[in-house]
Amino acid sequence: MPELPEVETTRRILEPYLLGQRIQKLLHSDPTRYRRTEWAEGRKVLGTSRRGKFLILHLDKQLEAIVHLGMTGGFRFEPHQHTRVTLHLPRTTLYYTDPRRFGKWWVVEAGDYREIDLLRRMGPEPLSQDFTLAGFKQSLLRTTREIKEVLLSQEAVAGVGNIYADESLWLSRIHPERPADSLSRSEIKNLYEAIRAVMEQAVEAGGSTLSDQSYQQPDGEPGYFQFSHNAYDRTGQRCKRPGCKGTIVKMVVGGRGTHFCPRCQRL
Repeated sequence: MPELPEVETTRRILEPYLLGQRIQKLLHSDPTRYRRTEWAEGRKVLGTSRRGKFLILHLDKQLEAIVHLGMTGGFRFEPHQHTRVTLHLPRTTLYYTDPRRFGKWWVVEAGDYREIDLLRRMGPEPLSQDFTLAGFKQSLLRTTREIKEVLLSQEAVAGVGNIYADESLWLSRIHPERPADSLSRSEIKNLYEAIRAVMEQAVEAGGSTLSDQSYQQPDGEPGYFQFSHNAYDRTGQRCKRPGCKGTIVKMVVGGRGTHFCPRCQRL
């Protein structure tokens, strides 16, 4: 957390407050984690975008402010006990909060991602035309890694994290430990379509707010996709697939807690 739907929801809510505004001050006390933010001061926000789990502010003078929310990062319109960065704009002030301090900021020359390795090697966006079945198939069939681990790596497809990998694998009936190169053509097609469907639904629902409440939209509203989860965080509950009498179990795959139904996602 946050993953693509949460970051995209945040971007859409913040964009009207940012476009055309000149950043007056970026205040924080951690220059190691929030790098070169002084470059952004005095710069106008020309646009916003998202790449995978990264939020990007496009600034004049050919600069970009890049924000990775980490595990618990987010923006608020009001001060918060875990505020780490305060962004002063002419019309409003935004507060970047991050209880666990895994988030990072960079201000770089546009397109210069040398110090952000993940951003340089990231795969296509799942809801874009660049995410093709042929390209996805090629990415999976050339590796023996477990399919859950491949999805989390961001190289085959961008923005899919722990929640949405579990949901996509459940929807496509694929066991998370299957070697990626063992998937049939029809299974790859099902997974490709599942990723797109899950991401579309999650973005529309504003992302997922879990029991720890670590993700909330900037206005304080929760996301609502958690009410549509079929696998993630449903350990011990009955599988929702019609006709399936299985129970969701949890195990560790690729170092991450993983939820699936062993009855309809057979290894």
